[in-house]
Amino acid sequence: MTSQVSSPAEQADGAGGAVVGGQRIPGSPDGKEVRRLDRVIIRFAGDSGDGMQLTGDRFTSETASFGNDLSTLPNFPAEIRAPAGTLPGVSSFQLHFADHDILTPGDAPNVLVAMNPAALKANIADVPRGAEIIVNTDEFTKRPMAKVGYETSPLEDGSLAAYNLHPVPLTTLTVEALKDFGLSRKEAERSKNMFALGLLSWMYHRPTEATESFLRQKFAKKPEIAEANIVAFRAGWNFGETTEDFAVSYEVAPATHAFPTGTYRNISGNLALSYGLIAASQQADLPLYLGSYPITPASDILHELSKHKNFGVRTFQAEDEIAGIGAALGAAFGGALGVTTTSGPGVALKSETIGLAVSLELPLLIVDIQRGGPSTGLPTKTEQADLLQAMYGRNGEAPVPIVAPRTPADCFDAALDAARIALTYRTPVFLLSDGYLANGSEPWRIPEVADLPDLKVKFATAANHTLADGSEVFWPYKREPQTLARPWAVPGTPGLEHRIGGIEKQDGTGNISYDPANHDLMVRTRQAKVDGIEVPELDVDDPDGATTLVLGWGSTYGPITAAVRRVRGAGLPVAQAHLRHLNPFPRNLGEVLERYEKVVVPEMNLGQLATLIRAKYLVDARSYNQVNGMPFKAEQLAKVLKEAIDD
Repeated sequence: MTSQVSSPAEQADGAGGAVVGGQRIPGSPDGKEVRRLDRVIIRFAGDSGDGMQLTGDRFTSETASFGNDLSTLPNFPAEIRAPAGTLPGVSSFQLHFADHDILTPGDAPNVLVAMNPAALKANIADVPRGAEIIVNTDEFTKRPMAKVGYETSPLEDGSLAAYNLHPVPLTTLTVEALKDFGLSRKEAERSKNMFALGLLSWMYHRPTEATESFLRQKFAKKPEIAEANIVAFRAGWNFGETTEDFAVSYEVAPATHAFPTGTYRNISGNLALSYGLIAASQQADLPLYLGSYPITPASDILHELSKHKNFGVRTFQAEDEIAGIGAALGAAFGGALGVTTTSGPGVALKSETIGLAVSLELPLLIVDIQRGGPSTGLPTKTEQADLLQAMYGRNGEAPVPIVAPRTPADCFDAALDAARIALTYRTPVFLLSDGYLANGSEPWRIPEVADLPDLKVKFATAANHTLADGSEVFWPYKREPQTLARPWAVPGTPGLEHRIGGIEKQDGTGNISYDPANHDLMVRTRQAKVDGIEVPELDVDDPDGATTLVLGWGSTYGPITAAVRRVRGAGLPVAQAHLRHLNPFPRNLGEVLERYEKVVVPEMNLGQLATLIRAKYLVDARSYNQVNGMPFKAEQLAKVLKEAIDD
């Protein structure tokens, strides 16, 4: 016996239409119906203090260990403890998991878990009709509802009649489950997120052993707290199994057919980027040095790299952004793989030292985890608005290569690629990630070490120039003909003493020079070095000979690809290409653009890549923009592409 279960949210990455099929399996161990689905989107929402990020992270880990493909979207306020019970204080975590490959966290949740009235009101607009809503009824009292503008209880006034509403007294049930632990009511209430996690784990048949092990490890110094959380977690599971309100549970099979053979783990963008930096230093046989000042959403990289001293990693939490990059550039001068991490406001402060790195022609990685701006802006929200800053945000002609990862897992490969360019061409390199990639997660196939690129460099060890009198000297700006890279001489190497500094250098000798012709030569040479960087040609996915191309960069890859699947599923041809290298562009980009009548460029800014494309290639690129701090939705982009094709 089969049934079709369909809603707009369930079309998230489909080829065009409702794709969630359900097979009912009577006679499950608890006597309840089990329905098989091929995808589910769940959103946990509550106050910042309700532990929604931890709950979502644990459910994600359970799902990853089960073998589903997945994509996540954490969304939280910038304040450490935002005002409780208010709309600005709502924290949420969305997880999309499936038995096949998916690309986004989903457009809208099939299941919303709302821990209070603010969480319900802040998220209800995203929930499609017919979806499941689980609410903590203990919080729906007069004062919390009035705080967010509910004049009557939405649980009783019929406003939620279009949804499958499950009122559950999560707080009361949690306190009752923990009555033997001797905890105060306030202390017991803190475990209600674990009760909710247990309930959802039952609903979707998630493994539980890893969560219990995690809780015991997390609270190893307070074993009674660990056991209280485990009891709450088990109570939530048992509640789902025994209550009559939840008559159906769901199964989403592992996505074994979606993945190549290998060992996988769930990984966030910042963690993947950290591992990529460590791998780059190992492949280059160089110590890794991070000079950084904490800033959201880049701080996780500093935290992670500080754990890996066994790999020769050194981390320096500087007093400010300028000190952080100054130390990283000094480490590069000393022969290390220098890295600095920040977000947009920090890039502004680092700009003079980035220009110095251009002048000194030393390898340096500038990792910019972009967020909403300007100024402090939206620290916990995503944006792609630093592209032009990375391209031009320095005084003088100071070209810097730019690399942008497309998915959380791709941050690993992008870090290796950025290190390759920096070390090969002796130049600072921008690595442009963003908050969506940094905090989001997906399965990552752990690579074999033998498959990683060889990034080893040769330091200068001897004189490299013969003077007219036959004497041998070291010229720090005598370049390799193919890459135009200058030699990298570690300080203290006998006979290789040389001068560095911000004033213009004489070609070859590196001496201070004010000669106009020399300055012109050096400016053009530094630009030619960046222009000559070898990057792969742009791949175009165009199976149907389309006349419309959608061109993206960075984290828009998932939503764009999901939208393209929908458009093609509707019978419309559309081509897709995605840029990793933004400076220099792939050499075939101009030829690719000329093949199409229409080029659509979706960006989470006001059209920065589109501006560069128009200026360089004289192409009338159609810019589609969003700057609301959230990633694009697949259906939103699919509509834009259909309109462009039909125009």
